[in-house]
Amino acid sequence: MDKPSSDQPTPADPGEEIELTDADILDAMQHIPGYLDITTEDFREIYHLAHRHALERLFDDIRAVRLMRKVLTPLTPELTLDLALRQLADSGYRGLPVADGEGRVIGMLTETDFLRRLQAKNFPELLLRLVESDFALAHRCHETPVRAAMTAPAVTVGVHAGFVEIMQAFCRHPGRSTPVVDGEGRLAGLLLRKDFIASCGFVPPALPEKQI
Repeated sequence: MDKPSSDQPTPADPGEEIELTDADILDAMQHIPGYLDITTEDFREIYHLAHRHALERLFDDIRAVRLMRKVLTPLTPELTLDLALRQLADSGYRGLPVADGEGRVIGMLTETDFLRRLQAKNFPELLLRLVESDFALAHRCHETPVRAAMTAPAVTVGVHAGFVEIMQAFCRHPGRSTPVVDGEGRLAGLLLRKDFIASCGFVPPALPEKQI
């Protein structure tokens, strides 16, 4: 596939329309039969309005408050990693928000954060070290608070966030989930990437049959 040339405009964010140049507009108008009594600025304004209305029509039902998982107990910043790991395992999620005493989200602790803190490149390496009874590994878990290992600040979305804002949030980090917060920054729920993708109606391509 040919790469777009550097002078071709591209959208800066998901859901943002490509900025049309006058040359783009004039070329398009030449392909419309008859006389068009319209300026390039009028054409551009119609395009922007049509794009915005199309997004609203296609994704109006996609709201963070509708997609988020509400049953959620956040981690506290002073909780030690061994207890945080148990809470994370019990939750069934790959990451949990970290909230202060007033419920405001201040960070996110994920499996990747654990690996980074425990100086393991991946889970197989971590399992090998556990089998070898690495005392230093246990020591770091029992004495390290969540605050020292979490990713902060967390990438969050508001309860009324729509398609574009949610997409932008997931593009800003590689995690599987994003905290949803109210107007005061307090935790309202957790939005999973897979729930968002499913709500958009995106169907993954079928895997090819295994060749024997």
